[in-house]
Amino acid sequence: MAERMNVNPTRMMLTSLKKRLKTATRGHKLMKDKRDELMKEFLELARENGRLRQEVEQRLSAVYKNFTVASAMMSQEVMEESLMFPKQGVRIEVGSRNIMSVDVPVFSFKTTAEDPTDIFPYGFARTSGELDNAISQLSELFPMLLDLAAKEKETALLAAELEKTRRRVNALEYVMIPRIEATIRYITMKLDENERGNQTRLMKVKDMMLAESIEDKRGRDEEAIEAFVERK
Repeated sequence: MAERMNVNPTRMMLTSLKKRLKTATRGHKLMKDKRDELMKEFLELARENGRLRQEVEQRLSAVYKNFTVASAMMSQEVMEESLMFPKQGVRIEVGSRNIMSVDVPVFSFKTTAEDPTDIFPYGFARTSGELDNAISQLSELFPMLLDLAAKEKETALLAAELEKTRRRVNALEYVMIPRIEATIRYITMKLDENERGNQTRLMKVKDMMLAESIEDKRGRDEEAIEAFVERK
């Protein structure tokens, strides 16, 4: 049984608690709907995130494999010299969008060079084709990496909001609403007891007044009889 609040059992308090119960019930429904929608969004995002992560890992594995082959075919000095001065750069821009009152990040990027396909910082005479493939694959993979980073952060934010919403729903459902209902029952019972007590007291007062009236009438009747007898 839920623990009731420590309040005075008055009609004003009863009216106030009924309003609070109505508000809490409406809030519980809204929070529950939000929790269900967040859970739906989270599950869909988790599936998409898992699919994207798997694809990124597969592509990264191919990139590492090409780098490994290139390292075996080229000397370390040539490899370091080829990659020493990058020709292309990116500038990342961070935006946001709102999902169920949660602001999640949206990443975009722009290349620093005018031609986004100009990515090779070396000539092709001394390098291997595997190095070219690795750099080309990394360039194609970069947008996916940004998308994965955004989805990872979005997943974490939605999970935190989902947990917070779940705690609020449970607090309303198992603590706040039962306490208000228990207090309303207590005040209603007390008011009913007071009403019955008042009725009992009124009935007793009425009986006393009726008895006094009967006694007073009896006294007047006796006086009238005595006066009649004296006149006789």
